[in-house]
Amino acid sequence: MDDVNHVDEPAATESLARLVVEVAELLDVMWEGARDTSPVPLSASQLRAVVALEQAAGVSLSALVRALDSTAPSVSRLCDRLEAVGFLHRAPNPSSRREVRLSLTREGHAYLADLRARRQHRLGSVVERMPAHARAALLDGLTAFRDATRALTGEPAAE
Repeated sequence: MDDVNHVDEPAATESLARLVVEVAELLDVMWEGARDTSPVPLSASQLRAVVALEQAAGVSLSALVRALDSTAPSVSRLCDRLEAVGFLHRAPNPSSRREVRLSLTREGHAYLADLRARRQHRLGSVVERMPAHARAALLDGLTAFRDATRALTGEPAAE
């Protein structure tokens, strides 16, 4: 793919973006397969909520609504389901009786760790088939992609 070597050109950038979409779709299929083998498979929206709760322990429902870009009734029902499977704990906010704090339970953290391990194993089997120089280039490219994405979304840079 010669045009990717000159990514400053609009056509090359478009071609690269198409390739990223294709790879993202392949990753999605692999990740869904890993998620579906879980003893408690979560929907995509439930998984997004679990990840958001991991990143912001003790968050309020309204903050989770904003993080998920959803509505309060939808997120409340989502939390009900996560609580029912033992992944979510609700606790009163000591500084405001009207507010409830949401956090992952030990089981929720264990679910994410197990899911990530299964995904990493699946991806590892693909990456190990790549030549060493391609793995090094992928590492450089994905690191830059992650950093650019975080800068665009306002997320903090990787440590």
